Formats: sequence, C-alpha cells, structure tokens
Amino acid sequence: MTVWRVLSKHNVKPIVKRRKKSEYKRYNKEIPGERVQMDVTKIRSGAYQFTAIDDCTRMKTIRIYPNKKVENTIHFLGEIIDTFQFPIQRIQTDWGTEFFNYDFQYELHEHFIKFRPIKPKTPHLNGKVERTQQTDKVEFWSLFDLSDDFLDLSVLAIDWQDFYNKKRPHSSLNGKTPWQKLKSVEHLIPIQPDVTKQFWDSGEEVWPRNYEYLKRFKNKTIPRKNG
Repeated sequence: MTVWRVLSKHNVKPIVKRRKKSEYKRYNKEIPGERVQMDVTKIRSGAYQFTAIDDCTRMKTIRIYPNKKVENTIHFLGEIIDTFQFPIQRIQTDWGTEFFNYDFQYELHEHFIKFRPIKPKTPHLNGKVERTQQTDKVEFWSLFDLSDDFLDLSVLAIDWQDFYNKKRPHSSLNGKTPWQKLKSVEHLIPIQPDVTKQFWDSGEEVWPRNYEYLKRFKNKTIPRKNG
C-alpha cells in the first residue's frame, strides 16, 4: 500500500504489457471418425458421464452410468457407433483403467477401431473432450438440483446431446452446429470396408497397460500421425 500511495502521489501510470496476439492454427481432423476422444466425468455420487466427441465435426455422445467399470465402457462404445453412424477409425483416451484394459481393446478390434491412449499426465492431448465436459456442467447440469434422486439423468443426457449436436452453434465451427459440420464434410467419410482393410493392414496390437507401451511410444514404433 505504501508503494501504491507514492506512485499515485506522483501520478505514475501503471506499466501495461500488451501481449501480441499469437497466431495459431486450430488443430482438427479433416475426416469424421478419423479420431474420437473419449473420457468420463463424475456428475454426482453414483452417476458418471461417459463422453465421446468426434475431432472433426464435434458430434458428441454422452451417457450416464452408475460406475466406471469396463462393462459400461464397452456398452458406451455401442452407443457411440449408433449415434455417429459413420465409421470410427480411432478412439483416443487417457490411461484410466475403464479404457486401458484388454476387454475394451478386444471390443474395439471387433469393430476395426484402433486404440490410441495418450501419454500419462497429458490431459491437454484430450482437450476437446475435456472442454466439452466442462461445457456440459456449466451450460446444462448446473440447471438442475443434482441431489434430487428422482431426476432421470439418462434421459436428460440424451436430450442435451441432441440439442448439442443439432442446435447449439460452436465458435470452433464458425457458428455451425456439429450436425451442419457433418453434412458439409460427409463426402469425405470413407466406407466401412476401406476402414476395415486399413485396420488389418496396420497390424494393430492389443497394448498392455504398463510402461512397455510407453517404451514403444518413445521409440516411435507406434504410428502416431497416420496410424
């Protein structure tokens, strides 16, 4: 306070450092289904929101489950496939055991989907799904008294999902909805036989949840850009 009084007495203006607006390019996949980010967040006790968002279109699937068991992850995968209705090439998750396990990877292989877990302690690499879950909490779940056990969270989640996909404009999509974005790029969507062939040609493996995976990642034996 003494320093402030002296500066004010002598009419010393504060130093304002103007940050130059940095030029950046927003990173987006170009093809629907090329990469889908998946995560889970807690809504309340006994209610977990599983979330998947397409990197290209921002089409989203959300479902509510009582826990984070792998059985729910596998069920959620089916919900994603039914919602998106375009071939999914890759699923990207963190290292949570609900995702990074053998059963879920086997299920992905059944649908010819590659598994791409991010490196541990790098949540920013799953930034789109992290951000959209915050949007859900601020714009939607905050409207309800979540302590009310009579709320049907599953029905509410699907209603919000449909609104988000078809009616809510996105600044990242230049004001388009995810549905409008999908329609503008649907001519780029590959057919399932081509995605299946690419999956088999890649020699996709089932990865153990240990540092052997990180070792291969470090040695760049896991294709990251095109794989």
